[in-house]
Amino acid sequence: MATFAKTTFSHASYAAFRPSYPPALYDTVLRYHRGPKSLCVDLGCGHGVVTRSLSASFARIIGTDPSKDMIEQARSMTPKEGYPYVEYREATAEHSPFLETGSVDMVAAGQAAHWFDYQKLWPEMKRIIRQNGTLAFWGYKDHVFVDYPRATKILNHYAYGNDDNLLGPYWPQPGRSIVEGKLQAIKPPTSDWEDIKRIEYEPAVNGPGSGQGMMFMNKKMSLRQCMAYIRTWSSFHGWQEKHLDMKRKEFGGHGDVVDEMFEELVATEEDWRKEKDWRDKEVEIEWGSGLLLARRR
Repeated sequence: MATFAKTTFSHASYAAFRPSYPPALYDTVLRYHRGPKSLCVDLGCGHGVVTRSLSASFARIIGTDPSKDMIEQARSMTPKEGYPYVEYREATAEHSPFLETGSVDMVAAGQAAHWFDYQKLWPEMKRIIRQNGTLAFWGYKDHVFVDYPRATKILNHYAYGNDDNLLGPYWPQPGRSIVEGKLQAIKPPTSDWEDIKRIEYEPAVNGPGSGQGMMFMNKKMSLRQCMAYIRTWSSFHGWQEKHLDMKRKEFGGHGDVVDEMFEELVATEEDWRKEKDWRDKEVEIEWGSGLLLARRR
């Protein structure tokens, strides 16, 4: 998770503009789970959105993250009076010496599993998760403007084009490819895991809900919020490091790659330009997603 250590990275912006997860996703995970709910561990917890959301379902929950700043952000957003049984620790997913063998009922990871070192992770998951305990990993890829095929095509060009002035060359790999593949590359060893289940959604541009699979993540966002969200992407922070002289317009610069992208988007979509301030235009967004569930043998 080297992105979180970059000087260009804002932990507060990440917490403010990253999408949250709907009750339907958590309900799906909890219905899959069997047995006690004494302890849950949220790996790569970031600012603690999954930790807080699952806290009501477990007697105790621990969020871990290798980023000290992310842990501090999570603690600042998790008041003890509201979340008395939540704890945060600075730790990697692959090494949890503070957890006893077989002590964990569920391990969750939201938009973090693509960062893990699986040669080290699987032995640690085998050690800490009890028999019949649950592993629940999920992630989402880039968003789609479901009512705007042309805008979506432009977004994809900027997100994945190989030109150094675009964002494509700056995605950390293999993590991004794992997310793009809806976590299919993550394969629990069948010697230790059973009842493996995958739930996926691939959005389309024929209107809301026009994609294939079970949709978990959608939201109505202003274009201003979309711009702020894209600026939380790891590829954007990589791009920034190579283009230090290109400052966003709102900070008095001539514009960065996100400004350039949205100028092209607005030029393409006539009804976006009808707003008094096009940044206030609200659009329907859907994310492609993958949920992986597995049960410890």
